[in-house]
Amino acid sequence: MTVRILPLPETAPPVPDHGLGALSTDRGNLPLDSVGVHASITGLAAGIEVVQGFRNPFDVPLEATYIFPLPDRAAVTALRMEAADRVIEGKLKERGQARQDYDTAIAAGQRAAIAEEDRPDVFTMRVGNILPGERITIRLSLDQPLPHESASSATFRFPLVVAPRYIPGAPLDGERAGSGVADDTDAVPDASRISPPVLLPGFPNPVRLAVTVDIDPSGLPLTQIRSALHVVAEEGDGERTTVRLQPGERLDRDFVLRLDFAPHESAALALVPDESGDEGTFSLTVLPSGEARPRPRDVVLVLDRSGSMHGWKMVAARRAAARIVDTLRAEDRFAVLSFDTVIERPRDLGSGLVDGTDRNRFRAVEHLAALGARGGTEMLAPLDEGCRLLADPGRDRVLVLITDGQVGNEDHLLAHLEPRLHGVRVHTVGIDQAVNAGFLNRLAAIGRGRCELVESEDRLDEAMEHIHHRIAAPLATGLDLHADGLEIVPGTVAPTRLGALFPGVPLQIAGRFRGTPSGTLSVRGTASDGTAWEQHATGIVAENPATRSIWARAHLRDLEDRYTVGGPGDLEQRIISTSLRFGVLCRFTAFVAVDSRVATEGEAPHQAVQPVEMPRGWAGAAPMAAPRMAPAAFSMEMADMAGDMDMDMEMERAAPPASAAPMPPPMPAAPTGPPPMPQGAPPGYGAPPPTPGRPAGRPASRGRRSTGRAPSPLAGFQQELANVLGRLRQVPDTREERIQHLLSELLPILESIVQRMQTLSLDTKTLAGLRDDLHRLRPTADQPTVNDQWTQALRVLADFTGESPPRRPFWKRPS
Repeated sequence: MTVRILPLPETAPPVPDHGLGALSTDRGNLPLDSVGVHASITGLAAGIEVVQGFRNPFDVPLEATYIFPLPDRAAVTALRMEAADRVIEGKLKERGQARQDYDTAIAAGQRAAIAEEDRPDVFTMRVGNILPGERITIRLSLDQPLPHESASSATFRFPLVVAPRYIPGAPLDGERAGSGVADDTDAVPDASRISPPVLLPGFPNPVRLAVTVDIDPSGLPLTQIRSALHVVAEEGDGERTTVRLQPGERLDRDFVLRLDFAPHESAALALVPDESGDEGTFSLTVLPSGEARPRPRDVVLVLDRSGSMHGWKMVAARRAAARIVDTLRAEDRFAVLSFDTVIERPRDLGSGLVDGTDRNRFRAVEHLAALGARGGTEMLAPLDEGCRLLADPGRDRVLVLITDGQVGNEDHLLAHLEPRLHGVRVHTVGIDQAVNAGFLNRLAAIGRGRCELVESEDRLDEAMEHIHHRIAAPLATGLDLHADGLEIVPGTVAPTRLGALFPGVPLQIAGRFRGTPSGTLSVRGTASDGTAWEQHATGIVAENPATRSIWARAHLRDLEDRYTVGGPGDLEQRIISTSLRFGVLCRFTAFVAVDSRVATEGEAPHQAVQPVEMPRGWAGAAPMAAPRMAPAAFSMEMADMAGDMDMDMEMERAAPPASAAPMPPPMPAAPTGPPPMPQGAPPGYGAPPPTPGRPAGRPASRGRRSTGRAPSPLAGFQQELANVLGRLRQVPDTREERIQHLLSELLPILESIVQRMQTLSLDTKTLAGLRDDLHRLRPTADQPTVNDQWTQALRVLADFTGESPPRRPFWKRPS
């Protein structure tokens, strides 16, 4: 076995001590002084301990807040606080109760710590009543799966910094949800919880970072270990290998190890009984092989060209998109949508899908070659447009999103897109050294596709080989799981959407079983030639307690995503019950540790929010002058104006400008104004996207002043349905009430409005689709069917009227 060390990407030299952002006190610098990560990999799972050291450099008691990342698939199973001679084990509680316990302890002068999840990969740690000069250590325990990238490769990825995220929407009034620098908005109501302040280059004393990974292949034929972004040292005895990060590294990019294996078993089923023996957890891995029969495809490429994509990310994104275009055949149809605050398309290719001819592919590549990074990340409109284009059920429909994923409105995007993705496979390509993997994995999951992460240009060729397999024809579709001799607990299989099988792309399924740990599981589907496809595995009893918590985290993630898109009303309590039963943190629970000893006299502690590093490869950050400026809105435009790495500027000058496509009608929770403008931003930064009837670049009116023009007919229909929407939102949550209002109130109004809009030659596709769905709704429909139709109706009306649907936040605001 060999350890391959890749060259480090070129970066700017460090700025001397005490540059901008170098905050300090007379007794040192900021509260967080060390982060340690110790991972023990056994087979394809890792047990991880994360150690955070907090020190109080002030002369008064301190409360430190740290917004930090963890792997989005990891299960947080324990918290421990160590202070002086005290060791306090954390308890997992409902989030509101945990906050109350923490606040009560701080007010009483007791040391306390609380860990909360705000995104699958973004967490907040608060540690209160740290005495002057005292050091408190927080230990988090995690279990993490190692996702397969291919049949012969798995990845251990540990994120180390929360990157700035684009925050769309209008600021909300009232108390802020968190301690971050961004304002909460109607599109991102918890923006202040996911936006830590950012240190500019030059901070003299970075947090001490230590990463150690012990690797036990556990019988798997491990052939190579590759460190993608860091220089590491390796030692071992032939059976176990230890990888250590060299000292002095900053927390400014993901730590990525790739494990390569020789070919091995094509299917494996592990059965892990609980201690009680009544139930257990199964884990099934299927590694398909073979060739699929190609079918005509409709492919839409959505490429993020926003400011955060500056530099090597923009180069890699262009190359990735061009590679995908090159794989298209004449019988395929495609579209390319590049976006920031507006959508642009290749010239001469129109607004729909075009055939994959040589000419059309050349136009697409020409458009891609001229793209540079600029503006904000208004992602909803291009994804919605992509779904609209992929409307032919007779063809394979594929949407590929290429982005760094640095947006804050993930829940809003998923809630809007989920009902539009039926029959569409979504693959995501995340390009960044601190990528938003949580969002990109969630989007790929609801789109029954795959997520591929690219952390450097060196990684791009390997990643594109995987992406090529995943946008090709699947080996099998319509997958479902069958058990023989093993009783599966209903409703526990994760993921709930099995999606499709692609050559060389592993499928991992987990769930709970009852009774004796024996039997077989089969995955069945339909092959590309229309014949039946099946692969089965016989269970082997294993002793791996991490299997249970890893399954619980995947199951909770599925439940949380269902909650996001408007699932049944009892979902919140189901999520909490599952989290507490299996001891795994989620967005409705929190770990809290309270020291019984009183440490202070009850005086309010000084509050400090830990700034984080700017992610490596991000350039030209704006000054952090405004206390509530959203760093996610920072444009990298100024650096882009100096030239985008290897962009061919002569081509850019020679090529005709790309035509800007009109945006679709306003989406729910769309921004009502531009994002905060950083100092030095170029003219036009953050301008809202054009809307129908208004030229690009002309600002929308913010007030209700009369413009002297008669209101458009569309505005009248929007107001009419806005009134209906308001009434529907007051309807009790019962099957009888909902179905009566859907059929007796909404349906007749839709019939009338659709007919009148057609008379005026207005677009009625969305409303007509809802009308047709209501015609098919039977008065005897069951509760789940009615609830799904109700959710769809509210969403369609909210989209049409431009209103924001009422949000059911995951967090509870501080009292």
